[in-house]
Amino acid sequence: MSLKGWLGRKRALAMLGKRPITGSIQPISDRLDENIAMLQTIFTLTPDLIIRTFESNFAEGRVALVYLSGLVDKNSINNNMLRPLLNPTSNADTSIVDLLSVGAISNAYDMETVEAEILQGSSVLLIEGRTEACVVETHGWPQRAVEDPQMEASLKGAHQGFVETDIQNIALIRRYLPNRELKIKQLRVGERGKTKLSIMYMEDIASPDVLKEMEDRIKLLNIDAVINTGELAELIEDNPFSPFPQLVTTERPDSVASHLLQGRIAVVVDRSPSVLVGPATFASFFQTVDDYSTRWPVATFIRLLRYLAFLVATFLPAVYIALVSFNYEVIPIDLILSVGESRERVPFPPLLEAMLMELTLEMLREAGVRLPAPIGQTVGIVGGIVIGQAVVQAGVVSNIMVIVVAFTAIASFIIPNYDMASALRLLRFVMMGLAGMFGIVGIVIGLMTMMGHMISLESLGVPYGSPLAPTRYSDWKDLFVRVPLWNMKNRPVSARARQLKRQGENRPEGDGK
Repeated sequence: MSLKGWLGRKRALAMLGKRPITGSIQPISDRLDENIAMLQTIFTLTPDLIIRTFESNFAEGRVALVYLSGLVDKNSINNNMLRPLLNPTSNADTSIVDLLSVGAISNAYDMETVEAEILQGSSVLLIEGRTEACVVETHGWPQRAVEDPQMEASLKGAHQGFVETDIQNIALIRRYLPNRELKIKQLRVGERGKTKLSIMYMEDIASPDVLKEMEDRIKLLNIDAVINTGELAELIEDNPFSPFPQLVTTERPDSVASHLLQGRIAVVVDRSPSVLVGPATFASFFQTVDDYSTRWPVATFIRLLRYLAFLVATFLPAVYIALVSFNYEVIPIDLILSVGESRERVPFPPLLEAMLMELTLEMLREAGVRLPAPIGQTVGIVGGIVIGQAVVQAGVVSNIMVIVVAFTAIASFIIPNYDMASALRLLRFVMMGLAGMFGIVGIVIGLMTMMGHMISLESLGVPYGSPLAPTRYSDWKDLFVRVPLWNMKNRPVSARARQLKRQGENRPEGDGK
């Protein structure tokens, strides 16, 4: 979908995502008391606001240091700011850049900029007699250490996951791509909570059209704040009514680096431990970094297993309902006798039986996720065993239905991407309803509708069904079968990379010994 079509669905963005500015910009006064009074008016009921005034040889008059105590590094303030400023040898002729031993120093000329910088964790110096403020980068908010990602476990890949600080996340990606072609465009989104977004791409690989599409969609957002990556994905995706995710969300820096090398674009959201990657195709949700760390025959087998799991997780309960309710003549006679014996005491039709078990499974799954880890595992295991055995003995469901639900649950766990696995969980109920009403015909109708919907989808203007629809045989080397790495000489066409030829992917020459 082009930007024009996307704007047609986003009528709220007609004013270019900007609210009218009310009032005038308040300049910084040359009187320190007026500036302090203005800040106290802006930051009412803010006990963590620190305003320290003192005399310094650096300035002819008083100096005020302003910051929010929870967002700054106090050691940096004490050692790199206060100590040089209070040093008796400092004088007014000394440049503040030479005086302060900190990384980044800039000037602000209005109170709106001062307010924004303080809220972002910077410290501000207001000096008597000067109409500009000195903004010093002293960020030091609470943050956690880099850990193994929880949602994307890796066997042979790196065990580093993103954290809630964008600077650290960018550094993790740079560790994999120490290249000058890695570019970053930074934007701020939100009227109340200014969220910093960093668009990362390889300048000599990424498509300028796709980059502009991503950048324009972000610039046109008109919201209070972007809290996490999931919100951003929903705001900029092409079709918000589709159950399929249209942008990849990942917690792994090595995965982001791999996507960037293919020509895709990544968006790092400050305060979020995941990164958004686009454009995405249906096949990209079944590929993991471990596929390229494992020998290609094993990686191919595992990838085919994922596609089989996709079919089982989506259609197995529906096929059971259709065969038992409508099309039982296709079941072998020995198996139909076993099914009939199992269902002899069950008072419910197959559709209601399957719905009951699937809803129970979903509730157990959610309970295991929301509870603390030790309790959640116990509830999942014990609850599944106890409930499964109890409902069979009570004659509420059949043994065959319990087996079908178990296979379906196992298959859904194989899908490597959580967003895609959640979409399949939703589609499963739709297919069960169609099978309960129309049998095999309903499943075929549902399958054709799903395929048509996937073909019509786009991700940042790229066909979602590529490389199957439209057919691009060159990308089939990394679709169902993962061919040897030395044979994948080109980047995927579906990523719309401007430079298709990979570098350093040729097989080394030799006698093979």
